[in-house]
Amino acid sequence: MYVEGTGDLLMMLMYLPFKTDDKEQHKALTIERATTRYFPVYEKVLKDHGQDFLVGNKFSWADVHLLETILESAEVKPDILSKFPLLQAFKTRISNIPTIKKFLQPGGLRKPPTDEKLVAQIGKIYSI
Repeated sequence: MYVEGTGDLLMMLMYLPFKTDDKEQHKALTIERATTRYFPVYEKVLKDHGQDFLVGNKFSWADVHLLETILESAEVKPDILSKFPLLQAFKTRISNIPTIKKFLQPGGLRKPPTDEKLVAQIGKIYSI
């Protein structure tokens, strides 16, 4: 499983709020890469092996990593999975695992999306 590739996409998504110059261009590139380069590969993997999880039929780090990337992507473009029915089903299935469901609920441990206020605070700390 090519987790490093999804790591690349996740880094692009996490870096997006801190872009100051060509933010819209970076956002468009991130969405384009997600929908043409990364998500089609995962859609194919789920289709080809017909299992509930990415690696065999066991819940693994790859599943968590992909769910995190999907959630971050949806914060940038809510309908990003519209062309990927197997990834939509994967997101629902993994999100309904009791411990993950609890984590994702409001008041859970998941941090909210980065907003302009947080970006300004970080900018002051790191003098950017």
